[in-house]
Amino acid sequence: MQLSENLPLLAKQARHLAVVRSLTSNQGAHEQGQYFMRTGYAMRGSIRHPTLGAWSSHLLGRSNPNLPSYVAVSPGSQHPGAGFFGAEDQPLPIGAPDQGLPNSGRANGVTAKEFTARLDLLNALDQPFAAAHQAQSVAAYQALYQDAVTLMGSRELAAFDLKQEPQALRDAYGEGSFAQGCLLARRLIEHDVRVVEVELGGWDTHDDNFDRVADQAVILDRGLSALLADLRGRGLLDEVIVVVASEFGRTPKINQNNGRDHYPKAFSGLLAGGGIKGGQVIGATTEDGGSVASGTVKIPDFHATIASALGLPLDQTIHEPTGRPFTVTDKGQVVGGLL
Repeated sequence: MQLSENLPLLAKQARHLAVVRSLTSNQGAHEQGQYFMRTGYAMRGSIRHPTLGAWSSHLLGRSNPNLPSYVAVSPGSQHPGAGFFGAEDQPLPIGAPDQGLPNSGRANGVTAKEFTARLDLLNALDQPFAAAHQAQSVAAYQALYQDAVTLMGSRELAAFDLKQEPQALRDAYGEGSFAQGCLLARRLIEHDVRVVEVELGGWDTHDDNFDRVADQAVILDRGLSALLADLRGRGLLDEVIVVVASEFGRTPKINQNNGRDHYPKAFSGLLAGGGIKGGQVIGATTEDGGSVASGTVKIPDFHATIASALGLPLDQTIHEPTGRPFTVTDKGQVVGGLL
């Protein structure tokens, strides 16, 4: 297994990693590429598909009744979220992982008694509308309110508080949203949140590729390596699957600006833990990196493998509100040798 010189910490944990070198996609634009990687379906104008996290929430339900089943750190405005599922499967967005869960306490000067009275008034005002419009969206809106109130009064709120971690461990992960998001992910997983997604942008290196990638890789290497070591040290790595994936790859040829452009034809992903067989490479590209030479893994196949590791039924059909049938991924097949 060969890893870049920019990933020295991750290289020390190679025995736990499965590197898929033969990913291929037909989506070469940012929004479409991110959508495809997150949902396993190509973007369509007539429907919005759920992400893998939303499928997990919908099919497996909550492990912790006081916490959401799906959390996304720095998800961006174009995140597909729950797609055609209800609001209860929507990821809880976290902007700054080191600041806890915002707006999770009563407003200054509002007593517990006043807060309860306001909720009672809100419920009284809502009831006629809910009775007249017995739609899924209305019920989901009411359920979200109740979930928020329950979480505000729960001890599980502490799961979002990184200040409870030793400073030395926080330093080991590194600074910034991605690094601290990885630490938050570990805390949430410990509290039985099913899926946590942490985004690290900044890889669109059309110019000055090598210096920019080196800077980005420091962030990725430190945060991801700390997460894997932390999970392993707590006996959680066998139960938690860690996935690293991008929207597409970059051109094997360098452009006139010393950069690399969009290239969905051949690129790599990484899997670890959660039943994944580590210490191996799946697939290969041609010598010039221009195309997949063996072991082709399409995006739906990548999704099917992750879904299978999570225990999601690949052949179960779910009908979206207008009646169209869908499965967890678009005709994807589990990649042999990974599980």
